Amino acid sequence: MSDPDTTARNRWLAMTLTRVAGSAGAIFGVVLLGRAQTLGPKILGVAIVLSALVMIATVPRSLARRWRTPPEA
Repeated sequence: MSDPDTTARNRWLAMTLTRVAGSAGAIFGVVLLGRAQTLGPKILGVAIVLSALVMIATVPRSLARRWRTPPEA
């Protein structure tokens, strides 16, 4: 079996990396939005920013809920 400390660290790292990836995606979307000169890339930038923000808000929470220790009966 794996060590509980290692498992907890790996799960924490996974949640943190999803936040970092979402932040990087949001930054990319803002850069794309700022450099765009036509409507198409601006819409794409807004879509990337919004999807990254949703990812930051929902994915770590759902991972934590999935990995929560069940209550003892």
